Amino acid sequence: MWHQRRVSDKPNQHNKSWPQDAGRNGLLGLSLAMVLTACSLPAYPEGPQRGTEHGRLGAEEMRLDDGFRLPVRGWAPEQEPRAIVLALHGFNDYSLSFEPLAESLLGSGIATVAIDQRGFGETEGRGRWHGAERMREDVRQVLREIRRMNPEMPLYLLGKSMGGAMAMTVMTGDAVPDVDGTILVAPGIWARDTMPWYQRWALAVGVRMAPSWTVSAEGLSVRPSDNTEMLREWGRDPLVIIETRIDAIYGLGNLMDQGLAAAPDIHGDTLILYGENDEVIPPRPTCRMLQALPAQDSVNWRFVLYPEGWHMLTRDLQQERVHADIAAWILDRDGSLPSGLERDRDAAIAQLCD
Repeated sequence: MWHQRRVSDKPNQHNKSWPQDAGRNGLLGLSLAMVLTACSLPAYPEGPQRGTEHGRLGAEEMRLDDGFRLPVRGWAPEQEPRAIVLALHGFNDYSLSFEPLAESLLGSGIATVAIDQRGFGETEGRGRWHGAERMREDVRQVLREIRRMNPEMPLYLLGKSMGGAMAMTVMTGDAVPDVDGTILVAPGIWARDTMPWYQRWALAVGVRMAPSWTVSAEGLSVRPSDNTEMLREWGRDPLVIIETRIDAIYGLGNLMDQGLAAAPDIHGDTLILYGENDEVIPPRPTCRMLQALPAQDSVNWRFVLYPEGWHMLTRDLQQERVHADIAAWILDRDGSLPSGLERDRDAAIAQLCD
């Protein structure tokens, strides 16, 4: 399980670009609106919700019940781990993104398992959206296998950005996995009703008219981190998706809708981390999440707000502070956090939302 996989040399796929200012052009909007009723939404390759095989976790891959294989990376201390974390990466990223956090956690005796989620990294059908429910079932199966192999070991689910929305929806509903706690790092809960109208409109039009077209973040003034050198390396990584299909963005939007809707139903110990400088997931949806979370005297959720934090909290320049908080919470979920930046609901809303 703990073998390090080698990054392959698969190139990024490029295609035509959807205009970034679509939705602002009134004449284009009028003409496209006339044909919307004739254009159906894309059918995602959901795959079977349950297959005929039993999922098995190996050293380099997780074989799922439908035969699909998820690449696996693992980091483990020399001695028996004190806890295990299953980490879910963000949109267009993949498992190697957790290397700085995982190596830091080793110092606290914590092991990390990270998967390439379906449609990302080195998985088959890379670049396509495979459906949120199928992806949730993948996570459930990996968690069950880790628990089966380590029945007495504390087990945590960590989700970053898109992975945070995935973790929120996995940990609500009727089939909640057996974990000791959940960690949400800059969770991707930018639901459609918190977006500007023109972004919602452009996405609705694009997914119907040209679902396979791609867009990139080039030219946008969104800065995901203050760690410039890391961003350069990240942009050169051939397994990071640069050109994104419209229908994949639409699928992500569905997942973020579901993530925010799941906020009132979270249960179990939960640590939520967010940076005040986050330009990828803006404050408005995060404030909505804070307002929707259950009372803290009924569910043990904790919120940390980093004044110098950006979206890539575990890879920002102040990443060590974030790593230390995560390790401390895993080892003592009721103890104080090293950063001293924890906020209760009222204080977080007053600082972030007003």
